[in-house]
Amino acid sequence: MKTVVMEQQTPPLLFILLLCTLSANSSFQPALVLEMAKILLENYCFHENLVGMQEAIQQAITSGEILQISDRKTLATVLTVGVQGALNDPRLTVSYEPNFVPVTPPMLPSLPIEQLIRLVRNSVKLEILENNVGYLRIDRIIGEETAAKLGSLLRDNIWDKVALTSSLILDLRYSTTGQLSGVPFIISYFSDPEPLIHIDTVYDRPSNTTMELWTMPSVKGERYGKKKDVIILTSKRTVGAAEAVAYTLKNLKRAIIVGERSAGGSVKVKKIRIGGSEFYITVPVARSVSPITGQSWEVSGVSPTVNIIAKEAVAKAKSLLAIRSAIPNIVKSISDIIGRLYAFTDRVPALQQQLQSTDLFSVTSEEDLAVRLNQDLQTVSEDPRLIIKYMQDNGAIVEEDPELYKVPDDPELLRALVDTTFKVEILPGNTGYLRFDKFVESPAVTKLEEVMAKTVWEPLKDTKNLIIDLRYNTGGCSTFLALILSYLQDTSQKHHFFTIYDRIQNTTTEYYSRTQITGPTYGSKRGVYVLTSYYTASVGEEFAYLIQSLHRGTVIGEITSGTLMHSKMFQVEGTDLAITVPFINFIDNNGECWLGGGVVPDAIVLAEEAVDHVHDISDFHQGLRSLMEGTGELLEKHYAIHEVALKVSKVLLSKWVEGMYWSVVDFESLASQLTTDLQEASGDHRLHVFHCDVEPELLHDVAKIPTAEEVGYIIDALFKIELLPGNVGYLRFDMMADIEVLRAIGPQLIKLVWSKITNTDALIIDMRYNTGGYSTAIPLLCTYFFDAEPLLHLYTIFDRTTTTMTEIMTLPQVRGQRYGSSRDVYILTSHMTGSAAEVFTRTMKDLNRATIVGEPTIGGSLSSGTYQIRDSVLYASIPNQVVLSAITGKVWSVSGVEPHVVAQASDALHVAQRLIAGKLLKREHGE
Repeated sequence: MKTVVMEQQTPPLLFILLLCTLSANSSFQPALVLEMAKILLENYCFHENLVGMQEAIQQAITSGEILQISDRKTLATVLTVGVQGALNDPRLTVSYEPNFVPVTPPMLPSLPIEQLIRLVRNSVKLEILENNVGYLRIDRIIGEETAAKLGSLLRDNIWDKVALTSSLILDLRYSTTGQLSGVPFIISYFSDPEPLIHIDTVYDRPSNTTMELWTMPSVKGERYGKKKDVIILTSKRTVGAAEAVAYTLKNLKRAIIVGERSAGGSVKVKKIRIGGSEFYITVPVARSVSPITGQSWEVSGVSPTVNIIAKEAVAKAKSLLAIRSAIPNIVKSISDIIGRLYAFTDRVPALQQQLQSTDLFSVTSEEDLAVRLNQDLQTVSEDPRLIIKYMQDNGAIVEEDPELYKVPDDPELLRALVDTTFKVEILPGNTGYLRFDKFVESPAVTKLEEVMAKTVWEPLKDTKNLIIDLRYNTGGCSTFLALILSYLQDTSQKHHFFTIYDRIQNTTTEYYSRTQITGPTYGSKRGVYVLTSYYTASVGEEFAYLIQSLHRGTVIGEITSGTLMHSKMFQVEGTDLAITVPFINFIDNNGECWLGGGVVPDAIVLAEEAVDHVHDISDFHQGLRSLMEGTGELLEKHYAIHEVALKVSKVLLSKWVEGMYWSVVDFESLASQLTTDLQEASGDHRLHVFHCDVEPELLHDVAKIPTAEEVGYIIDALFKIELLPGNVGYLRFDMMADIEVLRAIGPQLIKLVWSKITNTDALIIDMRYNTGGYSTAIPLLCTYFFDAEPLLHLYTIFDRTTTTMTEIMTLPQVRGQRYGSSRDVYILTSHMTGSAAEVFTRTMKDLNRATIVGEPTIGGSLSSGTYQIRDSVLYASIPNQVVLSAITGKVWSVSGVEPHVVAQASDALHVAQRLIAGKLLKREHGE
């Protein structure tokens, strides 16, 4: 325990103590209220709430706000309401007690030892219940001095016996008195010797001191420690020091509270006589603040972890301890099941470690345990198939019978089953239709193929497209997948379909297309459209998933059910918990493990409308090759770098041939896929395809020349100038204007903008918000930062449309004064800086004329053309110019300009100013 004397502070918050209407006939003295205010100022533990109180009351009395009341008991009631309302503290009460005689209870340490022993025995009860559960009832929290006196007695009769129990119920339901100094004594038995824990801070207003309560480094007898379960029982009567014990152990996560919210008492309350009158005010003179929570149990009480009426708390605690005693075995059982069966063997150690380290302190039911463990397992495994559930009805766990999907060996029975399982039709437009509602398994594979060839594939072999209807398919046998998929490939090439790893069998089986197959195959060129619904489940989902993964067709319909197969469900013995463990991993042709969760169709439509959509999508697919070729032709004709255009054009066609565009179902998705493929193949993020129902408007090549009235507005809108400390100029403009516009506004621009920064010692040009514009003004802008002679080669532009190379030079003459080539220039950039603004920045960097500060620029295009793709509603935005460096002759990278000094855009200006200041300092020191 540590006591600190506090500095006397003036309370910081003004309030009006009383605001009430009182009846008029009077005879009491206003001094009574002022005397009460003085008591509060000197004794109320929240003294900071009392600033200006006396002055406020005096003003209220003078102004007549507080009228006089003749009846003293009524006055006491009114004053109580007023003071409680003003301070929001129900512990503050005023009473009129003409016959009150203060009673001071004897201090426990001063009592004879025999009386102390008798007192403790009457207030402490210990029992050992069934299953070695300790039951310790404490009705009075004895203080530090008494505990020291009775140390041996407490050790031998209580703590050493408690230490031998497996768990403990600490009953504080009837604890209505005690001393706060005894709290560390109890808390210490339920904590470790080191480190010491700061458990409470108590501020005493009359003495203006603060006392800190800490756990004790040593105790008499054996500690209970931190491992075994402790449950504290509380009731509405639990008050004072007992509340401090319950609150501290709860927030240290050392005990679970069962019962009712406690009374919400106080650390220390005094009844103080108001002056020489017969009025008394009850004041909380000390307050507790927990360093663990920053709050307190006072007034609000301790809320239970498990809320139940007090008389049922013991029974509830016993059942709760039974649940908690089973937790280690439950966790071990779950860990063992995962260790034996979980398919991701590399994740097992981390999962088992998580199970061992999970904080289960607050678990109070099997349902709570299931939620906590499931959350942890999902987080670590990232596998939605690994699930722990609370099965309240404890119903039987039924696994699907694989016999349901086996077909007979008898040829007649086999033919009859195929006839009933597979439905084949030829729809209008020569579209084949195949529906089957389960994936069957047959040991006689050859016989099954023969029957299917005749019944299924022979009627479908000459159709234009094929619909495979899985809307009612609820699963079956995964091995049948490979057979069906083989019919949808060319037999000339072997295809890897999927791999299954079985943890129970410890086998890995790879499934390939069959090079020899009975009957005609459908091949890989014609369209395959798989229909799904919310009922499509299990192996039906795997088939739809593989159609997308293999790029063999288009999935149309609703998101599938997300049924998690390849798992086993186990009930944890003796509990209502069940764990579902995936023991098989289904790995696709790309090496990705499918974790279920449902297959998202390429075209999401209502299941009942899926067939109608097939016809629209198949018609759209018929025109895809033409659009792909048209995109390639536009690239070859207009893209600035011809060799890249040729390569990208070939990549697009090869992707179409490989089936990568079966997932495209309309112009919007085609535009998105083309954009992704163009940018990926070229490395140029400026290539873009978009969908537009009307022909897009193109930018006019000729800029509008402003009128005399518009010039001022344009300059104000485009340019911002400032003179920074150290004679540093600051120029910001957010758009690159056309050269003709600049010539038209030239005189005003020189006068209003340029002339104000030409005489600075350094210049910061802010391009962070400049996304581009016209490139025609770049030579003029650059010219101001170089000398008149000789003219400098800035950069070269190659225009693919005209196949011309143009060298861009500085200009021999400009309006106004040049900034010249000797003074420092800093250009600020951001990820937004683009197009012509980048060319200016890159030119100044290439010619070592500026220091670039900020973020890498966007890598925008100097000039792009927009071209219609064939006669469709798709348009391609294609950069048709490239800029070549005047220094190296090489094409500038499309990745943007890398700054000399990298900084967040928001910090770039400050960084540039620091660089300028640092350079100036070096010059002053002659460095």
